[in-house]
Amino acid sequence: MQIEFPDHRPMFNYEDLTIEFAVVVNGRPIDCAVSAEALESHFHAHSARADDLLHAFEYGRSRIHALTREYLAMGLPGPVLLRSGHFRWAQHHEARR
Repeated sequence: MQIEFPDHRPMFNYEDLTIEFAVVVNGRPIDCAVSAEALESHFHAHSARADDLLHAFEYGRSRIHALTREYLAMGLPGPVLLRSGHFRWAQHHEARR
């Protein structure tokens, strides 16, 4: 499975308070996003304002991409919405390795 993260700017979605980012799986674009809650809890976003969330996304980009890659590698179809619980799960499994 080929998973790529194009160099597109992440976008704030004010309707559901997420940061959306580009992912391409085997040449097919997949809608992916991370919740404001996850960005506040795990990547130090100071608020749910767009600029705070975008800054937190940039701070945590490598972990966000790694978890997205793990999720997609399980063969689950998109779209992907990463929430705080996904990062807690990942931390728990990292600690057990």
